[in-house]
Amino acid sequence: MSDLSTLPTSPANTRTEIGVIRLGYHGSAEVARRIVRLAGPGHADVRTSPYDIADPFRGLYEGRHDVVIVKFSLREPDLACSRTLTYDDRAAVVGAGHPLAGRASVSIEELADYDAFRCPGSLPGYVWDEVVPPRTPAGRPIHRRHAVTDIPAMMRLVADGGAVHISLASLADVAPAAVRIVPVEDLPPAPVALAWRRGVVLPPHVHRFISAAEAGASR
Repeated sequence: MSDLSTLPTSPANTRTEIGVIRLGYHGSAEVARRIVRLAGPGHADVRTSPYDIADPFRGLYEGRHDVVIVKFSLREPDLACSRTLTYDDRAAVVGAGHPLAGRASVSIEELADYDAFRCPGSLPGYVWDEVVPPRTPAGRPIHRRHAVTDIPAMMRLVADGGAVHISLASLADVAPAAVRIVPVEDLPPAPVALAWRRGVVLPPHVHRFISAAEAGASR
């Protein structure tokens, strides 16, 4: 359930009515566009900008983002979340020459044979445990050995065969030709929502955008 009903809103005025909606995202911008389409036409200008997965909420705390896209379950006490708006299927990112690259799909049990990435920066560890589970359902450990820096560096390591990245299908939008995105058949899709700072005044046009996206997701 969204926290919109309890969030303070600023009084309508000319500045907020014509203000932009500053939307942060990580990975594929297509997920952001999907949410904008859910909200429908008639909203203020939505300007998207990427955030660093190693410090995902800095833009909110510093006032550079009004809302950010989050995936999986967020339980930060100073952040509020919308309802689930859409889903992002699970996938493995592997090098083009990897033994799994030509598969139509793979199991998380198979991915335990290969080194993966550990939690980046200040991203909550419980979120990363949903991205890259510490163990498979059968109890096999997933070796989260490699540091996450940025997407290009991760992709280079994956392309060279040094690691696999257990991630999301939307990364296909930003993946270089040297890697393949293979669906993971036995992990549930990631719920996608919007998050904002709890207790911070939300301008009316941002409030309406979130409400409209929730309504669009319910149809």
